[in-house]
Amino acid sequence: MIRTLGRRAMGRMPAASAEPPTAPVPATPAPASTPRRRPGLLRGLRAPWWLWLARGVLALLAGVIVFALVTIGQVWWVGSQDHRPRSDALVVLGASQYNGRPSAVFAARLDHAAELYRAGVAPLVITVGGRIPGDPFSEAGVGASYLVKQGVPASAVLAVPEGRDTLQSLVAVAGEMNTRSLRSAVVVTDRWHCLRSVAMARDLGLKATTSPTRTGPANRGWDTQARYIVREAIGYRFYQLFHRATPSGASHPAV
Repeated sequence: MIRTLGRRAMGRMPAASAEPPTAPVPATPAPASTPRRRPGLLRGLRAPWWLWLARGVLALLAGVIVFALVTIGQVWWVGSQDHRPRSDALVVLGASQYNGRPSAVFAARLDHAAELYRAGVAPLVITVGGRIPGDPFSEAGVGASYLVKQGVPASAVLAVPEGRDTLQSLVAVAGEMNTRSLRSAVVVTDRWHCLRSVAMARDLGLKATTSPTRTGPANRGWDTQARYIVREAIGYRFYQLFHRATPSGASHPAV
């Protein structure tokens, strides 16, 4: 009897848990918020003023260099071409003369013009160029005499003794050609002088091309040619900006 009650009492006791109690899990702290990075473009816009100034100067310098290289390329390209279509006249641009004798540069131009005349490119050769004060000889007169000695008939040579630079000379030539109802011309000059010369002639209403001489001092040596090319690149852009061949106040006229 007693054993039975003991067993019943023991049966009423709660059974012990087989699993040990678990320890509380500590709370994971929230990650600290990191500051948002600004996009690269916005950081660049907040650059200091001196950095913006430096960027502007560098961009301007790069533009000038590219512009100069393009102009030099134009001078070289036009000077490397030789266009000699049948025309009304050959126009020989003047250069220095010394006591009635053409300089080496001028003689090279005249020799090339005589060659073009004999090839039948044009029936008339126009020489142009004025004189300095006190000089009895003009560039145009010296050039005309030289061509006659080279076998060009005097009736086929016209001297226009005006102009102290390229633009003034071409203005005088254009006026003379207009009075004679002549419209087309082949301009004879040095290679690197062609771009500026033909631009001026066309601005004056002439149907102009260029046939450059490839002899003479302007074509000797890379250093000489580079100097002529740079000078003509500057002269061409100056003419485009101001439509003047010679800067105001210059002591010597432009070629």
